[in-house]
Amino acid sequence: MASRFERLHAPLITPLTLVLAVIAAAAAWFIYLRFQLGLGAIANINAGYPWGLWVVVDVVIGSALGCGGFAMALLIYIFNRGALSPLMRPALLGGLFGYSLAGAAVLFDLGRWWQFYNILTPWHWNLNSVMLEIALCVFVYVVVLWLEFSPALFERFGWKGLRQFAENWMWLLIALGVVLPFMHQSSLGSALVVLGHKLDPLYNTAFLPLLFVTSAIAMGFGVVVVEATVVSHSFRRASEHALLVQVAAVMAWLLIGWTLFRWGEVAYRGALGGVLAWSGATVSLWLETLLALFAALVCLSGARNDARWLFMAGVAVLLFGSVYRVASYLVAYHPVGNYSYFPSFPELVITIGVIAFEVLAYLVFVKVFPVLGAHGAAHPARK
Repeated sequence: MASRFERLHAPLITPLTLVLAVIAAAAAWFIYLRFQLGLGAIANINAGYPWGLWVVVDVVIGSALGCGGFAMALLIYIFNRGALSPLMRPALLGGLFGYSLAGAAVLFDLGRWWQFYNILTPWHWNLNSVMLEIALCVFVYVVVLWLEFSPALFERFGWKGLRQFAENWMWLLIALGVVLPFMHQSSLGSALVVLGHKLDPLYNTAFLPLLFVTSAIAMGFGVVVVEATVVSHSFRRASEHALLVQVAAVMAWLLIGWTLFRWGEVAYRGALGGVLAWSGATVSLWLETLLALFAALVCLSGARNDARWLFMAGVAVLLFGSVYRVASYLVAYHPVGNYSYFPSFPELVITIGVIAFEVLAYLVFVKVFPVLGAHGAAHPARK
């Protein structure tokens, strides 16, 4: 188990970071237009589809992609898998940016965005609102993530006293970091339960909260696998494949259990006949199932010993969770009335730009702060 971390010694400005910066700048321009001209001038959302690409991708999917730290905390601190500790800080950094940008992206989709601070004023709260619980949990969790990551900041600047103070209270932050994602990830499923018949029978279930939180954990493991593989290959660092195989095994059994429960629940409700119909919901169900089973098969077979196959399994898990969330919020949603939705060009640019900025920020942080396990590089970093 690595007892220390190091920063990546590589140039901050590279062709990749420049491209990411240009994409993020283009998104910033459209974000400016959104706040200057209003939501209707930029987005294609309407009365039938009040949630568009920004909420579904940047928030619902983005927060799940930020569950790497949550998933690893479960393994390391709850199930006492301390040998996986070298993977914790990079996963935490990914979660930090995933959730921070998810919280910021909510502003894009708020009609009266200037009143966002009302979530912090109890006299404005609707205590019966699932969205209130999600907003408060995400806000608190973002603060917790930054506090959890603070030892890396203090270590970089040599602030030993502050670092020791933060580490003394880390037990409390870890506890909050495990509890809060369970709350808001399940609530993202609860928000759909109230839709009733507007949601396709293949997705309309009282178990949406359970399915959402467990698939988010699986996506968290997938992010860790993909992230660690890309970093070790791109920057020619010592491979952490032996640790990733252990993570992949847990991920595989979680995916198998999730898929069996998903299909069993559909059959129990008598909705199994819909799996042969030609609809977006049906295609989504089959696609998420095939992706989950492919990833599980790779992770439980000898193919897991090949870093390329394990990487593909991790990508498949990310696609599996993303398909499930897009289907639940958009594809399987059938509003009353003649409404349709397809994201506008500015919506697409802003979404891609947010992702580009997240990757750019991650690259900058791993090069400035001690994030990666101090295993040493196999060769000099090149990107």
